[in-house]
Amino acid sequence: MTTLPTAFAMDAPSDPFLILLLATLVLALAALALFNNRRHERTQRDHLRALGEREQRLRLALWASDERYWQYHLPTHALEQILVSPDASSDLSVQIILNKDPHIHPDDLPLLQQRLRDYLSGHALFFLSEHRMLGNDGQWEWVRACGRSVEFSSSGRVVLIAGTVRNINAQMELQSQQQIAAEVMRCMNEAVAVMDEHFHFIRVNSSFSKVSGYSEAEAVGQDASILNGEQHEPEFYQQARQQILAQESWSGEMWQRRKDGTDFLCAMQCNAIQEPGSGRKLYVLVTNDITERRRIEKELRYLANYDPLTNLPNRTLLSERLSRAIVQARRQNTRLALLFMDLDNFKDINDSLGHAMGDRVLRSVARRMQEVIGIEHTLARVSGDEFVAILEHIEHADEADACAQRILTAFDAPLRIDERHSFTISPSIGISLFPDHAQVPTDLMKHADTAMYRAKAAGKHALMHYQVSMDDDIRRRAGLIAALRNAIEHHQLQLVFQPQLSLASGHISAVEALLRWTSPEYGVVSPAEFIPLAEESGLIISIGQWVLEEACRTLVAWHHAGIAPTLIMSVNVSALQLQRDGLSNALSNTLTHHGLPASALELELTESVVMADADLSSKRLQAFRAMGVSIAVDDFGTGYSSLAYLHRLPLTTLKIDKVFIDGLGATIENEDTTITPTIIAMAHALGLRVVAEGVETQEQLEFLRTHHCDIVQGYWFSKPLSADACLRFLLDHTSLAA
Repeated sequence: MTTLPTAFAMDAPSDPFLILLLATLVLALAALALFNNRRHERTQRDHLRALGEREQRLRLALWASDERYWQYHLPTHALEQILVSPDASSDLSVQIILNKDPHIHPDDLPLLQQRLRDYLSGHALFFLSEHRMLGNDGQWEWVRACGRSVEFSSSGRVVLIAGTVRNINAQMELQSQQQIAAEVMRCMNEAVAVMDEHFHFIRVNSSFSKVSGYSEAEAVGQDASILNGEQHEPEFYQQARQQILAQESWSGEMWQRRKDGTDFLCAMQCNAIQEPGSGRKLYVLVTNDITERRRIEKELRYLANYDPLTNLPNRTLLSERLSRAIVQARRQNTRLALLFMDLDNFKDINDSLGHAMGDRVLRSVARRMQEVIGIEHTLARVSGDEFVAILEHIEHADEADACAQRILTAFDAPLRIDERHSFTISPSIGISLFPDHAQVPTDLMKHADTAMYRAKAAGKHALMHYQVSMDDDIRRRAGLIAALRNAIEHHQLQLVFQPQLSLASGHISAVEALLRWTSPEYGVVSPAEFIPLAEESGLIISIGQWVLEEACRTLVAWHHAGIAPTLIMSVNVSALQLQRDGLSNALSNTLTHHGLPASALELELTESVVMADADLSSKRLQAFRAMGVSIAVDDFGTGYSSLAYLHRLPLTTLKIDKVFIDGLGATIENEDTTITPTIIAMAHALGLRVVAEGVETQEQLEFLRTHHCDIVQGYWFSKPLSADACLRFLLDHTSLAA
């Protein structure tokens, strides 16, 4: 048996020091354990507090950023969202929303799935998608989701993706507005440019490039002065900028210059705005190219005030200038004259040579008148061949007469249009004076017009001052036209008949029906007065038809009374009747209605009527001759005839005007005794009968008989007779001849 050493063999409690040492050791160990335990607890509490603080900061960050935490479990397609929001005690509480079927907008789902596939396949570093989801309020809301994978399966496949999501409705709305604004700016017809505070371009649209010629790359960064031209002084552009800076807006018209150097007129509107975000001031310039519009407006103003053919003022501008001239004359106590000028026989040029030649003549007339009147006075063209001149600051009426006479003298010389054409044309001029004849423009124009017509009636190529008595003539003309409209209905018109004697047989071969009018108001009105009025008013058509009917009815009555059916009734036809298409049908219907052969009728047309439009006349007269109606040219020698046309017309009779008969039978030879035999010989050469009008003496009769005139008509044989008196005359002459 082993024995302990002496020291250890002693009884342990019996040593107080040892006991104390052991107790101290135990206490130290206990204290150390307690300290470690408390330190562990404190560390754990600090850790928990740090975790709480981090969680609170995370909640605060999620709430402040308006973002939500989400995680998406791919195998189950479950979407978990954590929403942080203040509770009733204003603490941030966490709400977990689990949705096993996320409501993605159908239009956005394909793109979201593609973005997810791109991330899972490694083509994207993180998942990012902007799409629409159904919100808690049942409305679609735009969100931007961003996340990464946080959990994998044992095979390495992604199981869970987590991240944050934010509502971006406001951003998408702003983006949409920006896109719309950009598209609107792109599609605008107006040129739009945005400039900085130094008037440097920072953005322009495509219309700006089209108008200015500068592309966006060329314009951006450049000063707006690259468009300044030379139509304005430099100060003008500087003042515009100063106004923009001071008032933050400017509008007006400005000439600008394109890149190619051409100038264009702009209508501009410039306004200041603040750039979103930075707040710096920008200027939006909207420009319209109005060069073409202004050109058209200028042309329209010109056309509204000037005659495009002669470049003279027209009636509108003449009225304005005449009104101003009268006001000025009234203030200065001076006089002015108005010259109303109408070209004599200008219609003949248009009818014979065409309107193109007529226009050339009018231009030449305008130049010559302007040279005589001078540029200090207004000369205007107021209608086809009518011109008006305003002579201001005249002292005496003689000054207006002198000017009018210079115009008449100037037109004594022919107007040479080109190497082949020259014309001798003259105006008739009417003159009215302010304040002598009128106080207002309309009356002054009316009085000058009246005086012009009196000058034309007095023989043309003349000047005439207005007189008050002329108004009486105008009123009479108007009254006669009004009375003439009722003349047929009230049986005021009548026919008289003048027999024509055949010199060869001594028989009456024809009678001419002549129109007469006895008005209850005006008494007996001369045909020379009312027939031109009937032609001007168009009443000659209905009057002519009445004459034709009445003449045929009278001839039938004479036949029943015993007059031979070979007697020809001669009826006058006006120019207006000849121009109408219905005259042939009217003739045919009238002859058929009265049972008369066409050979019983002869139409008389004046030389000027036939030759006014020879081609049309030939066509119409051929139709009459085809019916069997005879054609006579009346008043031969007083108009103008082309023998080349005359022999081609289907004429049967030529009537020598009375002016050539008056001088026949004189004791000395004169022009009439020379011309008349020539006309008779020419007519016979053309195969025409010759009728001499206005035979009043035996000497005239013998001269005509000697030179083989066929028929005579005049007071020597018989004056015009009523139907009954003419019938008795015809019967008596027939008995006497038998």
